[in-house]
Amino acid sequence: MFDVELLSILLPALAAGLLVLSTHVLLGQQVLKRGIIFIDLAIAQVAALGAIVSHIDHRVEDLPFAHVWMPALFALAGAGVIAWMAKRLVGELEAFIGCFYVLSAVAAMLLLANDPHGAELLKQLMSGQILWVSWSQLALPAVVSAVIIGIIIAKPRVLDGAGFYFLFALVITLSVELVGVYLVFSTLILPALALNKYQGKTKLVWAYGVGVVGYIAGLVLSASYDLPSGAAIVATLALSALLFRTLLKLRSSVFVRQGSNN
Repeated sequence: MFDVELLSILLPALAAGLLVLSTHVLLGQQVLKRGIIFIDLAIAQVAALGAIVSHIDHRVEDLPFAHVWMPALFALAGAGVIAWMAKRLVGELEAFIGCFYVLSAVAAMLLLANDPHGAELLKQLMSGQILWVSWSQLALPAVVSAVIIGIIIAKPRVLDGAGFYFLFALVITLSVELVGVYLVFSTLILPALALNKYQGKTKLVWAYGVGVVGYIAGLVLSASYDLPSGAAIVATLALSALLFRTLLKLRSSVFVRQGSNN
C-alpha cells in the first residue's frame, strides 16, 4: 500500500516516463525502420557530453538554462554529423554511429577524470534520477513533446527526411535530462522491437502499452525494494517487451490455425 508521500514521488516520475514514451515510441519505430539502432545512444551520449561541458565550465554553467541549451547544441551538432554521414556512408552508417558513440563516451570520461564529482555526474547522466523529477521540470519537455508530436501528425513525411535527425536530437536532449541515457535507449528500442513483427493496425497502441506497463512496473519495483529506478525500469521494459512479443506471436498463431481450419 503506497502512502501519500510515496505517491507524491511516483506520480511526477510516471508523468516523466509517459512524456518520454509519447515521442520515443514513434521515433523508435523509425529508428528500427532505418536500421540505425545506435543513433539514440550516440545522440544521447553527445547531449550528455554537452551537459558535462556546461558543468565543468562555470562561465557557461552560470548562464540561464545552460543545462538545457548546451546539451541541445551538442545534440543538434551530433544530429547534423549523423545526417551528413547518412548520405555518404550508407553501407557503413551503423558502424560509424557506433564509433561516434564510443568517442563521445570517452570524451566525457576524459573531461571528468579530475573532477571530484565526476563519477556521480556521469552516473546521473547514464542512469538518470527519474524518481526525483519534480512537476516543474516537466513543463518544458511537455511543451516540446506536444510540438513535435503535432509536427509529426501534420507532416508524417518529416520522419523520412533529414528533419528526423533534428527532431530526434531535440527529443533526446530533454529525455536525457529527465531519465538518463540508458532509459532513453530502452524506451526507444524495446517497445519498437516488441512490435517489430506485428503488422496490425493497432501496432502503435500495443507499443505504447509495452512502455506504460514497463514504466509502471519498474517504478513500483524500485519504490518497493529500494532499487535504482533507471535500472529497474530498463529491466521491466525488457520483460514487458518480451511478454507482449510472445503474446502477439501466440495470438497470430491462433488466428493462422483458425484460418486454416476454416
